[in-house]
Amino acid sequence: MNLTDILTRLSKGEATVEDALRDISMFSVESIEENLVKIDTGRDIRKFTPEVILSEGKNTKDIIHIVLTTLTKKDVVLVSRIRKHDFSQLSSALKRKRLKVEVGRRSSTMLVTKDHPYQANDSKAKIGILTAGTADIGIAEEARLIAKAMGCKTLLSYDVGIAGIHRLFPMLKEMILQDVDALVVIAGMEGALPSVVSSLVNIPVIAVPTSNGYGFGSNGTAALGTMLQSCTLGMAVVNIDNGIGAGAFAATISLRRKRI
Repeated sequence: MNLTDILTRLSKGEATVEDALRDISMFSVESIEENLVKIDTGRDIRKFTPEVILSEGKNTKDIIHIVLTTLTKKDVVLVSRIRKHDFSQLSSALKRKRLKVEVGRRSSTMLVTKDHPYQANDSKAKIGILTAGTADIGIAEEARLIAKAMGCKTLLSYDVGIAGIHRLFPMLKEMILQDVDALVVIAGMEGALPSVVSSLVNIPVIAVPTSNGYGFGSNGTAALGTMLQSCTLGMAVVNIDNGIGAGAFAATISLRRKRI
């Protein structure tokens, strides 16, 4: 039972206000086995965002159990930061349960859904995702997968950084023509691409510094500093390698805009 079901029953007189309050309180958080984890089953209604399972610090058995329990209540769950040696075991175990698994390119993240085509909630909601380099694709795929889980379409353009700035313009023009509601722009090294993009468009830009880079300011610190010091307006910055946060932010902007 979800919140829509609860309110529908209330409106039809099939439940009292007290029944509805009880069901809502039970619905909001689900616990798994002796306080192992609490699933926020109402998050998609409050915030559009799905349950996201951070794999770091969890063993594969627990991850599988959390995913399966979540999917008894929801249609979709995102699993992030999966260790390389756990990837194939996790994917195989979930597919044996007849779940659909979509893995991001060069990414440690997977989107898990019940065994039916995942339908976007709002086909008009649309964001653009750009990366400065090929090494940034894994973070971009995190953003793409959570945007998809939230019901947004994505336009993608990878490896269009300022080392060859001419590569940026054709796809950026297409994203403007397609009327995307927000842009996620991802860059490592000195992190200049989001500022360039933000200076060219009247579209909200979410900048993502990545840990790709070397030398002074490596591990994303130089890229983060550049983005925070940007003098262009209309740009927000998330933490280093936070593709999921950026994708969720961009998708929220798009979904809110389409409700107006």
